[in-house]
Amino acid sequence: MSTLKEDALKYHSKFPPGKIQVVPTKPTNTKRDLSLAYSPGVAEPCLEIANDPADVYKYTAKGNLVAVISNGTAVLGLGDIGPLASKPVMEGKGLLFKIFADIDVFDIEVNTKNVDEFIQTVKNISPTFGGINLEDIKAPECFEIERRLKEELDIPIMHDDQHGTAIITGAALLNSLELVNKKIDKVKVVYNGAGAAAISCAKLMMSLGVKKDNIVMCDSKGVIRIDSPNLDETKKQFATKQDIHSLSDAMKGADVFVGLSKADVVTPEMLQSMAKDCIVFALANPNPEISYEAAVASRKDIIIATGRSDYPNQVNNVLGFPYIFRGALDVRATKINEEMKIAAVQALAKLAKEQVPEIVNLAYNEKNVTFGNTYIIPKPLDPRLITTVSPAVAKAAMDSGVARIQITDWDEYNKKLLARLGKESNFLSAIGNKARENPKRVVFSEADNYKILRSAQIVKDEGIAIPILLGNKEKINQIIAENNIHLPGVKIIDPREEEEKMNAYAEWFFNKRKRRGVTLYEAKKMMRDRHYFAPMMVEFGEADAVISGLTKNYPSTIKPALQIFGKQEGINKVAGMYIMLTNKGTLFFSDTTVTINPSQEDLVDITTLTYNAVKNFNIKPRIALLSYSNFGSSPGETPTKMAEVRRILKERHPAMVVDGDIQANVALNQKMLRENFPFSELCGDPVNTFIFPKLSAGNIAYKLLQELGAAEAVGPVVLGLKKSAHVLQLGSSVREIVNMVSIAVVDAQAKESK
Repeated sequence: MSTLKEDALKYHSKFPPGKIQVVPTKPTNTKRDLSLAYSPGVAEPCLEIANDPADVYKYTAKGNLVAVISNGTAVLGLGDIGPLASKPVMEGKGLLFKIFADIDVFDIEVNTKNVDEFIQTVKNISPTFGGINLEDIKAPECFEIERRLKEELDIPIMHDDQHGTAIITGAALLNSLELVNKKIDKVKVVYNGAGAAAISCAKLMMSLGVKKDNIVMCDSKGVIRIDSPNLDETKKQFATKQDIHSLSDAMKGADVFVGLSKADVVTPEMLQSMAKDCIVFALANPNPEISYEAAVASRKDIIIATGRSDYPNQVNNVLGFPYIFRGALDVRATKINEEMKIAAVQALAKLAKEQVPEIVNLAYNEKNVTFGNTYIIPKPLDPRLITTVSPAVAKAAMDSGVARIQITDWDEYNKKLLARLGKESNFLSAIGNKARENPKRVVFSEADNYKILRSAQIVKDEGIAIPILLGNKEKINQIIAENNIHLPGVKIIDPREEEEKMNAYAEWFFNKRKRRGVTLYEAKKMMRDRHYFAPMMVEFGEADAVISGLTKNYPSTIKPALQIFGKQEGINKVAGMYIMLTNKGTLFFSDTTVTINPSQEDLVDITTLTYNAVKNFNIKPRIALLSYSNFGSSPGETPTKMAEVRRILKERHPAMVVDGDIQANVALNQKMLRENFPFSELCGDPVNTFIFPKLSAGNIAYKLLQELGAAEAVGPVVLGLKKSAHVLQLGSSVREIVNMVSIAVVDAQAKESK
């Protein structure tokens, strides 16, 4: 079994199975809660809705609930695999709706290929939903299904396989034509593939200005001509009178090629026969009609987009459907019409021409993404998509008369959109990509462990790090063989076999610590401990970072690194920071692991270290110095200490955004902060960095959040060491280990640059 297959099956089968679940949104802990949620209290909203059906949006989740519905007849890359086998894809689509636009989804798999039965099923369940996303339904049935449902229902309906691809490709076309200075009503466009996506692309491009007479469409039998036998009504729309019969004939002199067919049907010679400054959308998945490498090698004046994430200009439907439905739902649109789709096209095209935020450069391992031949559409992880596409779609719905509610304050609407985004998964993606930019040698001190070895394989395969494994070679190789782990060429070191190296390490360590009670004998004994041997490898330049602590407690793991590396210049304390991925965004907690009862100066050091670490992640720190008091509202040692820390920090670092003493809930609640403490410099953008007055407070806070499921914890990130060493939580998962390796590599990169 391949690693990808094994990991994918484990990912989906891990308890609870699947990728989505239903979570209550109201309190359910008391008898009164339950009496309100169900009998007898539930009768009241039922009666209100019976009196006014529009109140269903006020009292239920309908307004934010979309059905992802399929019969599994055209699952991308897999074909007609049936409704049951399509369910993982539909769950995945639901997950994308949620993480990109905070839209809840029920996936519905319908066991019929009969058009009338399918339509009736959707109509019967439609009262449940605010919108319907049709998915993976084969052509030509999908056209009739969507057309009839749009006519007969009064909620937004879209077959994403058709319109999602068309909208993204439409934006790519507008920007490509601008780059090559061609007029849309003059270009000749060739389509290869005549399925749902191709037909929709052609129709939308005509809405954007492409002339019907300038379109040539090919299917598996060749060019679709007016004399082609057995043409259905859909294909007849694009039948040509021209005397051309093959794809290669059609490509001659063409300005644009749109491929929605299969791999390797286009040759370099075909591309060379196209017009000057040709535009190629080779969108077959997983392998395009012509490889990216072959296309760019065929001619220098080409602009090419594919459906793949490993090449520039990825045409990915996730750029569209979450935000289109978000905008449609927010104005309670009765449909998704042509005006709304074109608004999405224009919004995407415009966004690609704006300056890209640094988080996007970081996420895609780029130095400076700018509008041009290799950046014609936005990147899927661009955080501006929700505040660009959704408002454009909502406004188009209002302007075209299909919106049932009106948005008047667009700034406030954008704030609400940003507040919806939930866990900031882009952070981990960005850190992983920054690590890939310059992968470092990471030594794993506990490599005779399955989770460590699986993590080592992942970071190696993904180009995040170059793993070095410490431990018993026989045991490590046995675990590798028994678990089908692939680590060819990875260095395995057993410290017990490295007598000469251990002696050199021991001599160095003895000379550094001899006036702190360490004898040469003790130094040699210590070097047999992998938690000492690993940081010594970094000190001697044989590795760049250390990962340890999976099976050992934190103090005994961090102590060797402290003794060997020492603290950064000008810093008297090290600190432990946790990165919390929460519904409030990415938050940074410090100190959570090292200093039990820090003094004022300790907290100044801890805050400074944390400030620099957060900046290194390309995030502007906004720091709250936490207490049980708000700006002196309660007397005591802690409020006084935190207020003094703030004074010292502002004196030494005037540009630092930091305030306190302040309670955690006030720091997190901008409305409360503005109303009660408008003088605080934390008013405005959300606070993202929290300094705790004692280790106990920070440690308790992050563990409570983590165990209650309110946050994913990444860490602890060790701050203040001269070189990169990071300690895992006891029993960390493979995912957590991989995250920590990414952090360690980015830390090593920063230390190297200094």
